[in-house]
Amino acid sequence: MNTQELRKIFPILDSKVYGRKLVYFDNAATSQRPLSVVDMMYDLNLHHNANIHRAVHKLSADATDAYENARDAARLFLNAEDRRQIIFTSGTTAAINLVAYSFGSAFVDKDSEIIVGEAEHHSNFVPWQQLALRTGANIKYLRIDDKGYYSLDSLRSLLGPKTKLVCVNHASNVLGLLNPVKEIIQICHQAGVPVLVDGAQGAVHCKVDVQDLDCDFYAFSAHKLFGPTGVGVLYGKTELLEQMPPFLCGGEMVGTVSLEKTTFAPLPMKFEAGTQNFVNAAAISPALELLSNILNDKELDTEFEQLKAYFLEKLRQVPGITLYGDTSQADKKLPIYSFTIEGVHHEDLAILLDKMGVAVRSGQMCAEPLMNHFGVSGMLRASLMQYNTMEEADIFFSALERALEMLK
Repeated sequence: MNTQELRKIFPILDSKVYGRKLVYFDNAATSQRPLSVVDMMYDLNLHHNANIHRAVHKLSADATDAYENARDAARLFLNAEDRRQIIFTSGTTAAINLVAYSFGSAFVDKDSEIIVGEAEHHSNFVPWQQLALRTGANIKYLRIDDKGYYSLDSLRSLLGPKTKLVCVNHASNVLGLLNPVKEIIQICHQAGVPVLVDGAQGAVHCKVDVQDLDCDFYAFSAHKLFGPTGVGVLYGKTELLEQMPPFLCGGEMVGTVSLEKTTFAPLPMKFEAGTQNFVNAAAISPALELLSNILNDKELDTEFEQLKAYFLEKLRQVPGITLYGDTSQADKKLPIYSFTIEGVHHEDLAILLDKMGVAVRSGQMCAEPLMNHFGVSGMLRASLMQYNTMEEADIFFSALERALEMLK
């Protein structure tokens, strides 16, 4: 498949905004959905809509099968050992909150320490701060250098007998840098400390193998990798998940309920209380199938690498620009480019680009501590996917040049 063939299954890419061709460069926030995902959601809603895991009738069985097939697809995508290790959530945020509450309840107290990276999304920051407030635990922060990298030596110095968990992203949603998560996990495991990986960005662009990484938890959202909103996946090692209490309580996560006590269902149902977002969860299957095909397609990979190199080179030529995150090592840099331009406010620039049909992200990008590190109030971010083209890149840079002329 080449890029033009790929674009045909994403009808929205032919849209117009304010009468101009849409150039969608906000993929790190939410990617677009292919026909295969939309068609499955449509079919389930129209022909198979019934509650899952409950009734014996045909519609319920169909919906349950679609939902559980998606669990198998997620297990295969992550190369998890057991389908019971795959828990559906409403997204990465909910997955991390589940771990913060449930792992925290089981293993964290006032004498505990949790290590959190400085370059994390708020979703991998705030839940741990709240856990610390509830339990009296202490949070230690793994800092980045000015290129955006975590220091492994600093990590070693932070680890200690009180450390209960280390929380880092696979890749920053701002800097687009791949972290050496396998090395981080090895270092932490040598100290007997489990690791949670926020894979919201990493799962999109990497072939993730949780057994090879040996991570203890891995979380991602479907809507960043061609899937629906409102659904995500948490992978967890069985021995930890079995020791963790339920996060939410209600229907379907129980074993038995009596006036005296309640027992809980086995994994993964213990963590999936109530009626799940089964239509959107089921639609993870075609999304992951497409992503896996893309990541294994040599022609698409060649075209995408050419686009990334071209885009980065053109960015470097913009007068007054400051790019954040090391751009010297292509194998460590995802197609996420955050920058500021001297004398121009990021919000003003984003508004003008939008009027010219170009969708980008501006602001703090849910990473205020990282903005504080670099001493800025916000940045502009352009994030690309395999369906983006050289033509769109040229439109972007033409629009950027025009916007800068208007603002300076």
